[in-house]
Amino acid sequence: MTQEKPAGARLLELVAVMSRLRRECPWDAKQTHGTLAPHLLEESYEALEALESGDSDALREELGDVLLQVMFHAEVASERTDGTGYTIDDVAEGIAAKLVRRHPHVFGDVTVSGADEVKQNWDAIKAAEREAKNGAPGSVLDGVPFGQPALSLAAQLQRRAERAGVPSELADLDGAAGLGAELFALVARARAAGLDPELELRAAARAYRDQVQAWEQARRP
Repeated sequence: MTQEKPAGARLLELVAVMSRLRRECPWDAKQTHGTLAPHLLEESYEALEALESGDSDALREELGDVLLQVMFHAEVASERTDGTGYTIDDVAEGIAAKLVRRHPHVFGDVTVSGADEVKQNWDAIKAAEREAKNGAPGSVLDGVPFGQPALSLAAQLQRRAERAGVPSELADLDGAAGLGAELFALVARARAAGLDPELELRAAARAYRDQVQAWEQARRP
C-alpha cells in the first residue's frame, strides 16, 4: 500500500526545483528582487481575476504562480553573504510564529466570543509589537502600503482607523472639496453598507467590459 505524502511535501520539491533553476537557467540566474517585483504584483492580480471568475482550476494554477514568486524572492535572498540573507524556511518560520502569537485563543489560554473579538485582539497584539519594535506607540496606520491602488488604499486606511475607534466623520476630510474627497467619502459609504469598494468597482468594470464587447459583436456584419 502506497503511503500518501504528508501535506507540504510538494513544497520541498518546489524548493529543489527553484534552487536548480537559479543555478542552471540563464534567465532565472540573473533575476533580482527588483526585476521580480512586477511579476509579484502581476501574479497577484491574475490570482484575483481567477478567483472572481469562479474557475477553481484557474485559481489553483494562479496561486502556484504567486507561490513561485515567494519561493523565487527567498531563493535570491538566501544567496546574500552580507548578513541580510534569509531562506524560505526563515520566511515560513516568521509567519508561523506571527500566527501563533496573534492567535492566543487557539495557541494560548485566551477566550474569545467570536470573530470580532479575534480582530480586536489581533490589532491590540499588533500595536504592542509596533511599540516594542519602535520604543514608542505607533500609528494604527503604520504599515499601510501607499503604493497600492488608490481605491483599496482608501478602504484599508478607513478599516484600520475604524478598528482603532477613529470617528467615522473624519472620512469627510473636514469638508475638503474636490473629486478625490468625494471618492474618499464614497468609499466610506460603500464600507458602511458592508461592501468592499475595490471589488465593487472591479465588478462594475467587468460588467462594462461585457457590454462593450456585446456592442462590438452586434455591430459586426
